[in-house]
Amino acid sequence: MEFKKHQQRFVRHFISAPFIYGMIIPIVLFDICMEIYHRVCFPLYGLSYVSRGTYVTVDRHKLAYLNPLEKFNCMYCGYVNGLFQYAAAIAGATERYWCGIQHAKKPGFRPPNYHDDFLPYDDEKAYHEFLEDVDKK
Repeated sequence: MEFKKHQQRFVRHFISAPFIYGMIIPIVLFDICMEIYHRVCFPLYGLSYVSRGTYVTVDRHKLAYLNPLEKFNCMYCGYVNGLFQYAAAIAGATERYWCGIQHAKKPGFRPPNYHDDFLPYDDEKAYHEFLEDVDKK
């Protein structure tokens, strides 16, 4: 009875599973490359490391009411979504270091929150002052 109730959902999930779980190889490779970049370049730039644990948390598999497949899915989602947030934080710190200029205001574009403290778009004076400050360090 339970299978019939969720048969359409099962079929959709079964069809999508290879696409979701096939991403694990590129995601792990991305994770390794991002971590190498992070550990090599941040000290060269004088940037503090981004704390992985702030973004990547795998804990929902401990919930007793989940079945083994649900626990596995929760581990996968916690890792992948946390990794993307972690990578975005690393990329954001890199963007702040190298550029730090806001994008032009465009309808529909949502800049990241950390862009709030970036230099205004098309403010040449602020940019040159920024470069002078960097050179003094």
